[in-house]
Amino acid sequence: MKKILNTFLPLYTTTLLMLLGSGLLTTWVSLRLAHEAVSGTLIGAITAANYVGLVIGGKVGHNLIARVGHIRAYVSCAGVITASVVGHGLTDYIPLWIFLRLIIGLCMMCQYMVLESWLNDRAESSQRGVIFGLYMIATYLGLCAGQVILMVQTGFGISTLLIVALCFALCLVPIALTTRTNAQPMSPAPMELGYFFKTIPKLLVVTLVTGMAVGAFYGLAPVYASQLGFNNWQTGLFMAVTIFAGLVSQFPLSWLSDRYDRHRLLFWTALIYAVAALPLALLPTLNYAWLLGVAFIASMMQFSLYPLAVALANDRVEPDRRVSLTACLLMAFGVGASIGPVLTGAFMQPLGARVLYLFFALCAVGIAALSWVRQRVPEIIVDAPLPHVVMPDSLASSPLAAALNPTLDEEVINEVMVNTPDETSAEEAPEEGEQPPRADTV
Repeated sequence: MKKILNTFLPLYTTTLLMLLGSGLLTTWVSLRLAHEAVSGTLIGAITAANYVGLVIGGKVGHNLIARVGHIRAYVSCAGVITASVVGHGLTDYIPLWIFLRLIIGLCMMCQYMVLESWLNDRAESSQRGVIFGLYMIATYLGLCAGQVILMVQTGFGISTLLIVALCFALCLVPIALTTRTNAQPMSPAPMELGYFFKTIPKLLVVTLVTGMAVGAFYGLAPVYASQLGFNNWQTGLFMAVTIFAGLVSQFPLSWLSDRYDRHRLLFWTALIYAVAALPLALLPTLNYAWLLGVAFIASMMQFSLYPLAVALANDRVEPDRRVSLTACLLMAFGVGASIGPVLTGAFMQPLGARVLYLFFALCAVGIAALSWVRQRVPEIIVDAPLPHVVMPDSLASSPLAAALNPTLDEEVINEVMVNTPDETSAEEAPEEGEQPPRADTV
């Protein structure tokens, strides 16, 4: 463990700072617009734009890293994100905010790809599970820390945006100072959408519906808290507790997933999610402490759905398709995360804040119905179920994260995602007779 921390601490620190800034920005934007009585549809559209950018960034990231290398790709994206964050403080024009959120999402996916390809390049086969688990912990702690910072902020001035900009500026430092620059860009895995539509159509739908719920949560949960009359401190605590639930749920879920039927586990997880969401949707008044407790349980179930869907999908495809499967699942999740905030925001405007958790309950019932049908109609499993691997639930990862899965053989990974041989990068070794570049010029 000490060796892993010594090797990967700069990347984990960078991840924590990135997600701290991203989590704080997402909540602040929603609260700021709710405070100014902007329609729920527009608030949802801004959140959706971020997820659209994340989906697009999966393609852009490969090209950018192959063209300029890991360090330059990361630094340029961090610079664009910092400028976009500050741009929120220069204008209140909502269409421009939508564009800025799309650019931020696109650049953040490029950053995820840099970090994960770097982690994979340095990881030994026996260490992948621990390395990715620590990466997941850094992700969730960053998201929670952003909400804690919100708790001590007063008002909706530009000071919060400056903190976000500082986070994205500071996340450059560990990357820029590292001397480990031998990671190579990897070619994108083939999508094979047609094959997966035939093989696992209902799991793709489950992933899309899960994305709808998670996207609506990140974009509109702050609006839900605000419309219930919570102040910044209460809203920040509500978001921190519910996001932290995602981290808490992963390890018990991993233990259960390896010991019980995963279809049945998905069904009961979705059913408990629906039951936990209903009180927040139907009860007119609920004590704040009870509300936090119920929301914590609902979020535990919510953040368990995507990892379970991934585990089930991996059980039903051949090993050499599992990396491309991750790309397709992330795309389905991203499409759902783009739809959910807009759809829910449109109904929250006339019907009130509690529509959000009613939407969660409906999504959960739909997932439970799909998983129940799959229990009644057994499918052929290609091979024995893979051990469950904990992972971030939102698009806080890229398709390259699949390469860190300890259950996949390195040969399979290399067959699907190989280092590009014909493209140069900033980190390549110099040719014979050429002076190596100075570290401070990268």
